[in-house]
Amino acid sequence: MLLPPTLLDRVLGDKTAKSFAKNLGLVTVSDLLQHYPRRYSNRGELTPIANLPIGESLSIVAEVVDARERRTKGRVSSILEVRITDGSGFLSLTFFNQAWRQKDLRPGVRGLFAGKIGEYQGKLQLAHPDYELFPEELSQFDAKAWADQPIPIYPASANVTTWMIQKALGIVLDTLESIPDEVPEGLQKEHKLLSVNQALEKIHRPTTKAEINAAKKTLVYREAFLLQSTLIQRRIDNEQAPATARLSKASGFLTRFDASLPFKLTAGQKEVGREITADLAKTYPMNRLLQGEVGSGKTLVALRGMLTIADSDGQSVLLAPTEVLASQHFRSIQKSLGEDLAKEVGLTLLTGQLPTDERKKAMLQVVSGKARIVIGTHALFSEKVEFYDLGLVVIDEQHRFGVEQREKLRLKGKLSPHVLTMTATPIPRTLAVTVFGDMAVSSLTELPAGRKEIDSHVVRAGDKSLVARVWGRVAEEIAKGHQAFVVCPKIDESEKEQSGASVEKTVSSLRQNSALKGLRIQELHGRMDAEQKAQIMQAFSSKEIDLLVSTTVIEVGVDVPNATVMVILDADNFGISQLHQLRGRVGRGSAKGLCLLLTAAEDGSIALERIEAVAGESDGFKLSEIDLELRREGDVLGASQSGGRSSLRLLRVIQDANLIKKVREEVEQIFARDRGLDSSPTLKAALEQINSAENLAKG
Repeated sequence: MLLPPTLLDRVLGDKTAKSFAKNLGLVTVSDLLQHYPRRYSNRGELTPIANLPIGESLSIVAEVVDARERRTKGRVSSILEVRITDGSGFLSLTFFNQAWRQKDLRPGVRGLFAGKIGEYQGKLQLAHPDYELFPEELSQFDAKAWADQPIPIYPASANVTTWMIQKALGIVLDTLESIPDEVPEGLQKEHKLLSVNQALEKIHRPTTKAEINAAKKTLVYREAFLLQSTLIQRRIDNEQAPATARLSKASGFLTRFDASLPFKLTAGQKEVGREITADLAKTYPMNRLLQGEVGSGKTLVALRGMLTIADSDGQSVLLAPTEVLASQHFRSIQKSLGEDLAKEVGLTLLTGQLPTDERKKAMLQVVSGKARIVIGTHALFSEKVEFYDLGLVVIDEQHRFGVEQREKLRLKGKLSPHVLTMTATPIPRTLAVTVFGDMAVSSLTELPAGRKEIDSHVVRAGDKSLVARVWGRVAEEIAKGHQAFVVCPKIDESEKEQSGASVEKTVSSLRQNSALKGLRIQELHGRMDAEQKAQIMQAFSSKEIDLLVSTTVIEVGVDVPNATVMVILDADNFGISQLHQLRGRVGRGSAKGLCLLLTAAEDGSIALERIEAVAGESDGFKLSEIDLELRREGDVLGASQSGGRSSLRLLRVIQDANLIKKVREEVEQIFARDRGLDSSPTLKAALEQINSAENLAKG
């Protein structure tokens, strides 16, 4: 919506504006108008004073009997006590430092008084009640209407109360000019929407529940409409940016790589490969999201795309979120390519932890163009890192990187490079359209041939015999020549804010466990430096460690085919997608995997429901739907990495799924008829305002 970007200090004054900005992050009139009530209260049913229950909020129609002021010492300089009656009993109203109210609250005046009933020195009282005084003649009907009027309750703070917000909004709404409507008139009529001004008035100052519902319906639709318009325009803008078309050669790197594979690609890998090949051949940049199950072969698909770029003498970079994962990708790709092919494409690792000489050598390989495939971490964002001809950026676990970081890497190409982002956290269809609506989405749902399903079981921490059996089962797997992971929520006992088992204490306990006697047990966690972590993972991969006790640093990308069992301690500390990701670290070889989820979660709790969902379902796409339902929304859009897309206010991905789908179709029709939005100037201006605000936020 084209809401006024006017700064609040122009309307509310400097002091109030600073308080709103500091405590609530509200800076402009637009921010305040979109600070919607989180719920509505009402003044309660009219209750006789004789039946007033202490501690409850309610309303009374009564008449003022008398009012008197008492002077005091200290911060409270005066107390105004007003006695009222409804004929069934008496009640005291108390106001601190508000003697001026005595002018209105005169004996004989009637009104409606609302608040929470308290008791002081054996007498019922209302402290600082909300009230409205009646004209001399007021019907019972009018009194009832006032009592039923909804009261907006806003997200507030100790320093900026809901009443202050309500008052500020009253000032803004009273002076608000007519707001242009970005939704075409035909759609407004079809969906029976209010005008923007009407919707804002009725959501902030409703007189009935029906008005609230009408306002919400209008604002939710507009939010979905603008979100989808923004995403579709970004897709169109991307298609207008120039990029170099990249084609593989008949007997080039890709052909040789495919011929060397000791297995057949899955049908899904072939299909997604065709989609990526078609994208890379276009003269505008690919912007594709590749989502797939843990172990579905996303990296292999991405590698084939990188070899296509190498065939066209261009460079590709695979960006990983951690040093451990970057090193893992490097070794995995090196192994997949084979020694000769890896050397020919100049496979290069570039991370911040490399020794100075190695880093300089790697950077020289990159700038000269000899390194056609580069694997790296955040070190790639450095201004010192230059590419000869960057053609493809592959981002692993895209949610780990901010928009600004991804943009820095994209700008290192002479023309816009093609972009492929990957995630092992399957995204429900509705969420994909809501969050990634400007991207093409490919999904890998099959597991590679020979990969077996992982057995998963919930183990209740209170069942001591079952817990003991867990460690016996781990010992059995290791006795067969396999390896095991144990995952803990925290590193050590100093992490008071995090509940659950710690790596430090668990390692000590397991080394004393008779079932695990003589086993090589090692720990791994995020406080270790990158070199130390890499060494431990290398030792684990080389079968020099039997049991690795770790935090979630092994959640993504760690590939140890010989690891067959994982024990997750205090599994209720993790979400569904995280548990599924962790579980995917085992069963990556030919042997069947086992995941044991230990928990002390209570029966009937959401935490236990989450864990049981993971144990009962191996399909990550189905689990993502369950996760969305269980979270009842939650932070489904992530944080700042979504580039402003996480700022949903009233729109809800689950309950508004059908609306989002319909609005998407309607917006696509608008752009199909008028790609430049020349006949929709208000929508065009609204999108420019959104893009301008996001660019400002990026700095």
